[in-house]
Amino acid sequence: MANIRDVARMAGVSPATVSRVLNNDTTYKMTDETKQRVFRAVTELGYNPPLRKSDRVEQQPAADQRFTVGCLLATTRGKYKDPYYVSILSGIEEETERQGGVVSLIHTEQELEDPDILNRTLEAGLDGLVMMRPLEEPLFNRLRARIPHIVGIDTGHMPIDNIEYDHFRVSRMAVEYLYGKGYREIGFIGGGSGQQPMRRSRRYRSYLETMGDLGLETRPEWILDCGWDDRKCMELVAAVAAGPGLPRAFYAASDLMAMAALRAMYQLGIRVPEETAVIGMTDIEMSQYANPPLTTIHVPVEELGRTCARVLADRIRGDDSLPKRIILPSELVPRDSA
Repeated sequence: MANIRDVARMAGVSPATVSRVLNNDTTYKMTDETKQRVFRAVTELGYNPPLRKSDRVEQQPAADQRFTVGCLLATTRGKYKDPYYVSILSGIEEETERQGGVVSLIHTEQELEDPDILNRTLEAGLDGLVMMRPLEEPLFNRLRARIPHIVGIDTGHMPIDNIEYDHFRVSRMAVEYLYGKGYREIGFIGGGSGQQPMRRSRRYRSYLETMGDLGLETRPEWILDCGWDDRKCMELVAAVAAGPGLPRAFYAASDLMAMAALRAMYQLGIRVPEETAVIGMTDIEMSQYANPPLTTIHVPVEELGRTCARVLADRIRGDDSLPKRIILPSELVPRDSA
């Protein structure tokens, strides 16, 4: 990479002269020929002068130009205890700060059931809002009427931008991977979303569709609706093991539920994957430390948050294009549990 001394050498002048030309310093007289030699050398060498301190200051948003956003945090384990949603929040906060804004308010959908909290949210003067799960239409419409820009993470609300991953594809990947490993008896562990029951979950519907496409039987006793509660997941696994018996493999639609199933099997003395295999979904950091390490589908959770924050910042700055649906890629991470 060229530096100022390289430019000076090619132009036949001193580095100080190069600096004066590039900064349009008129304190010292110099010929047009000298200026042309400097600019020619800059172009040929591809030299990028560093920003002056004053320029760097000007690029930082002024305090009164910073925007404020809120976040509706989805959770299944307490406000800041679900690593999947906390990782998304981390990406949102990091990118919002980089874009010149600040996340000034974080609530869950359950907290908005408190009229005082809801009113404070509506009166907060937010420039934008991130939603991590679909809301009931009356609540969504109230928020949309008071907050100028809303971006969703996998909410399905059509009037707003949505950043997501392909739920149908990840389930197909999981079931097809198990099938490719020789498993034919494959169960499902999952839950609903908000007011939506599990039977309407895209991951569950994709599981059923893929099982049908592969000619595999789905047995009701192997479909465990645990409502994303790890204790309930463990109880259901234990009940099936004591009754009709476990399938040869489980696809759990979240890593937390997959690890709860692993813990239940460990307590029951069931060997994984020799007796029953388990594959998860999301690839949260702790999944690699499960016993055994969890085979899973990687979803770029922090990038979900960062992408959401970038889209929201663009909207606040004036982007008035049609609502976007951005789908981020996912990939299978083979480990020892399947």
